[in-house]
Amino acid sequence: MTFLDDLRWRGLIYDQTPDLAEHLAEAPRVGYIGFDPTADSLHVGSLLQILGLRRFQQHGHTPIALVGGGTGLIGDPSGKKAERQLLTREMVEANAAGIRTQLERFLDFDGPRAARMSNNADWLTEISLTDFLRDVGKHFTVQQMTAKESVKRRLESEVGLSFTEFSYQLLQAYDFLVLHEREGCTVQIGGSDQWGNITAGTDLVRREGGKAHGLVQPLVTNSSGAKFGKTEAGTVWLDAERTSPYRFYQFWLNSDDRDVVNYLKWFTDFGVDEVKALAESHEERPGAREAQRELARHVTTLVHGADATEAAERAGRALFGGDLSELSSKELDEVFEEAPSFEMPAADFEGEGARVIDLLVEAELASSRGEAKRAIQGGGVRVGDARVEDLGQQVTREDAIEGSVVVLRKGKKSVALVRLV
Repeated sequence: MTFLDDLRWRGLIYDQTPDLAEHLAEAPRVGYIGFDPTADSLHVGSLLQILGLRRFQQHGHTPIALVGGGTGLIGDPSGKKAERQLLTREMVEANAAGIRTQLERFLDFDGPRAARMSNNADWLTEISLTDFLRDVGKHFTVQQMTAKESVKRRLESEVGLSFTEFSYQLLQAYDFLVLHEREGCTVQIGGSDQWGNITAGTDLVRREGGKAHGLVQPLVTNSSGAKFGKTEAGTVWLDAERTSPYRFYQFWLNSDDRDVVNYLKWFTDFGVDEVKALAESHEERPGAREAQRELARHVTTLVHGADATEAAERAGRALFGGDLSELSSKELDEVFEEAPSFEMPAADFEGEGARVIDLLVEAELASSRGEAKRAIQGGGVRVGDARVEDLGQQVTREDAIEGSVVVLRKGKKSVALVRLV
């Protein structure tokens, strides 16, 4: 199975330039994906592109992970309704360093097709404006640039488009030309919102006499149409300091039944037979959630490693199995580190104790006291294994495991621990 055959089976080809298949079949190629350093960590929405680069390498080609240290100073208008807030050079450099470290986990930097890392700040911050306009700008007409879908949408909006962001496609096109000249790069991969920027690059390389192709993958949304990777608790990051391995594991474990088979295709290395077997098992026994467990286990291991995955699974079994009281103090500490948790003064639980409604809000299991009340009235809130029946119910130290940890549960999937200190 070729690289494109693999992507096509996984449903990961949105568009491509003509003759890309022949170009890839002729010889091993060099291809790149750019990553925008708007934060010091990538999030799960970036995983599709990261794995696209990984698959490119697995099929015998050479990947380049390009960190946008230069373009990050400008901001990409693609898919944005308003102009991004400009970051300082120091912020962009710090973010680029963090992203580079993350990308290195996914690619093989040894062997004949060893991955490469680049930062476009190396050339974009060095070229003068007059040289850039003469060497790059002369190849593009304003009509061409305004015809790009991402530009047209912003021009038609009330917000408009600044010249700064309007120039972004020229910078990305120049990236492709530089990588073509320095690294022999002939393929750029990205999300479907990048098609206009990518074709600007292929046009520039071809005008300079080179070969250039583009491939875009679909943007991921869940079955309800919501943006992938956004939860009630916020963005799901690849950095363990921003999103713990436990929360990361739970994100995948809680995948909707309608999404899980697609996610197995998109976010794992599983082949046709493995996905087919899991899909059949899921259809026969959806309640067992075997497909979700394999998805969560695979992706968490890929991002955080086997030890972190094991700890996340152990925490989940303890929390949702209702057997926290059987854990040793050391194991309880480990669960506390992995699970959503916070500390409160033990004195708050003396006498009448703390109100369950207030604890739910403090634990971020409810966004407001009103939501907490509705959850209790719906019968979905428990302290330990005991259902909360009264809106005014209090929690005391007697409700805590060994007098030190209170377990709050909302519904079947949301748990938080309160350590009494």
